[in-house]
Amino acid sequence: MAVSRRRIEIDEGRAALAAWLEAGVPASGVPASGVPRAVTATAVRYTLEEVTARAPGNSVEVRVPPFGVTQCVEGPRHTRGTPPNVIECDAATWLAMVTGRLSWADAVASGKVSASGLRADLSELLPL
Repeated sequence: MAVSRRRIEIDEGRAALAAWLEAGVPASGVPASGVPRAVTATAVRYTLEEVTARAPGNSVEVRVPPFGVTQCVEGPRHTRGTPPNVIECDAATWLAMVTGRLSWADAVASGKVSASGLRADLSELLPL
């Protein structure tokens, strides 16, 4: 299986994620007003790439609008239309989950994450 190349340099991604964390975003995931949009975008894209690197595949689509989308997790490949396994959330929720400030279970239970399909579960992959 081919691994997609990274578009965000690892050091740049880590720096953006660290800046997001340093801004003091609370566990609720409410975005900090002091975090520039470009920093949030870089942190989201970097962490989406990291999930794909740790769980390559095409059976689950993870959407964090408007910043990025990725396909990950081994399994049946999706080729047309709406994928059968989709996870979607906002950037603050995604970054809170990947940093461990919000658990997968709590995010799904509170409705902050929309997860549909049998494979749409990242609890084994998060936090990064």
